[in-house]
Amino acid sequence: MDIMKIADALYEAELKRAPIEPLTQVYPEITAQDAYRIQLALMERKMRAEGSRRVGMKIGLTGKAMQRLIGVTEPDFGHLTDQMLVQDGQPCKISGLIQPKVEGELAFCLKKELRGPNITLKDVYDAVDYVVPAIEIVDSRIADWKIKLQDTIADNGSSARFVLGGRKTPIEEIDMKLVGMVLEKNGEALSSGAGVEVWGNPAAAVAWLANMLSSFSADMSLKAGEVILSGAVTAADPAKAGDTYTVSFDRMGSVSVRFE
Repeated sequence: MDIMKIADALYEAELKRAPIEPLTQVYPEITAQDAYRIQLALMERKMRAEGSRRVGMKIGLTGKAMQRLIGVTEPDFGHLTDQMLVQDGQPCKISGLIQPKVEGELAFCLKKELRGPNITLKDVYDAVDYVVPAIEIVDSRIADWKIKLQDTIADNGSSARFVLGGRKTPIEEIDMKLVGMVLEKNGEALSSGAGVEVWGNPAAAVAWLANMLSSFSADMSLKAGEVILSGAVTAADPAKAGDTYTVSFDRMGSVSVRFE
């Protein structure tokens, strides 16, 4: 299996908006470890070509329903770059995407580094500067979203764009398990849920990520100043040109995006 060849194919798929066959079909022997190696190679290629830089990370598959669908028992992760950021309320160009979907989640902004192993919930609370509502726009460079775990890992956790709300809330003011979220589409409520849907506690997902990174390399950590998307509260919704989405969290404000 040629790691760089697969990373190049995923990069070209995004660039040309031409999805490829599932990696798990083409390479049935592919493992999750292989997929993370592909992801790292893909992001190095992407950031080098774009002149972009990592500004954070995303956590996926934090909900039990999605884990059952994919057939896994723990989350996965991907990288966020500065060129993936869409400003709150500003349009997102659908022409740059293939088959986008929208998710609502909490974003954790760090003031201290989180370096595993053995990161606890307390460590996360101590390291977080503030929390904001967020939208993640996921997209798949795999045809028709026919993904298994290895496919989405290699494809940078199926991440594409993200939007951050402007209201910064200190983490100690939020009950992470009970905080409620509503996802609206074109002015109508689409779905709702609570923080407990995200790995039992969104902050626990951040701790998981810090510890998971350390298992790959002692050099991998979550850096001060980075933003961590903790995982979707409700199911992702397919988006098309003309759609407007708003994600609101109880007493934390909202964030919105318009597709054009």
